[in-house]
Amino acid sequence: MSALPTPAVPAPAPPSPALPSPALDAPDLDTPDLDTPDLDTPDRTPADRTPAPPTPLAEMTVRPLRDADTPAVLELLAASTAGGPTGGRGADFFAWKHRRSPFGASPGLVAEAPDGRVAGVRLFLRWEWYDAAAGRTVRAVRPVDTATRPGFRGRGIFRRLTQDLLEQVAGEAELVFNTPNGSSLPGYRAMGWSELGQVPVALRPVHTAAFARGARAARARRPTDREVPVRCSLPTAADWFASQPDCTAGPLAELLAERAAADRSDPRLAVARTPEFLRWRYGDAPGLDYRVLTCRRGEELTGLAFGRPRRRGPLTEFTLADILVRPGDRVTAARLLRAAARSGCDHVATHLSPGTEAARTALRSGYLTAPRTGMTLAARGTAGPLPAGLTLASWRFSLGDLEAF
Repeated sequence: MSALPTPAVPAPAPPSPALPSPALDAPDLDTPDLDTPDLDTPDRTPADRTPAPPTPLAEMTVRPLRDADTPAVLELLAASTAGGPTGGRGADFFAWKHRRSPFGASPGLVAEAPDGRVAGVRLFLRWEWYDAAAGRTVRAVRPVDTATRPGFRGRGIFRRLTQDLLEQVAGEAELVFNTPNGSSLPGYRAMGWSELGQVPVALRPVHTAAFARGARAARARRPTDREVPVRCSLPTAADWFASQPDCTAGPLAELLAERAAADRSDPRLAVARTPEFLRWRYGDAPGLDYRVLTCRRGEELTGLAFGRPRRRGPLTEFTLADILVRPGDRVTAARLLRAAARSGCDHVATHLSPGTEAARTALRSGYLTAPRTGMTLAARGTAGPLPAGLTLASWRFSLGDLEAF
């Protein structure tokens, strides 16, 4: 595989002043690989019980995931990992993520025990980056949902499923990337992943006193009621897309076409924002409650942003996932950043990719890069090491490219 080029990256803005951090763990931005139990650590059995003889991995059947496996897989994921970004492991969210993606259905493998139970599961989410410098699409996968049933851990299931799935996708994808947490990162390193660095998060405190109290409570790990709904004054993305009779024409299509033409001069890897992608990512995502912000000049749509209100420990956060404005329009970018701060949440969190209109106006709009926050990006080639020259600076991310998967 030919090496991907090293892009010329716009110079980053000077470091922002230090911002008091709410000390919320960075991987809590719904990094999917909450798989510490699946890194093949043996189960512990109480001293007064004799463990059943373990079933060796050699006696299990590793096979492709089938639709009929979905109920068992959802039960296993719910029992073995966190509830995910929606707080549960529902069939509708699973289908949206793994079956209805515009990049194609997710490949997956299960380890089946001799008695027919699903002992382990592993799925890769298909993804696509556009390489403007080469004028081509770079197909990728991201390891997401994985779990090993209690009683079957410590037998190499996680590693076997991951390595077999890498072999399966090697002929159809070039890159593997994800944002593992600190517990799962060592396991990925052992399988050939390279740690590329932190994708930083910028914060905009809104209710300053509440933000400070929340930061102190988060540091003290005080429990909070996650069931209390978060109030947000912004319209939902689902309703906004439903009001658009044809997203392939009209103001949205014009904005995206103008944005895409300008982005061809940016050599970094980025997702091609199409009406179909945006509808799937923000309009159709079940349980995530994405909202929309728009700016207009007459009938012209000059800017668009998507985000979601959520609980972050004792605080309410508006996770600003995507900002799209016409090339060079910093005024609209600033208006969207300020509008996000009026969502009703205690603070806004977003990623501001260097060189973008939003990044250039963020400081004046009250956004500062927060210490001790961010997501660790790790990657490798599907058939071997990471291509030479590929670094963290090779991507132009939005937060929506990484969160909630």
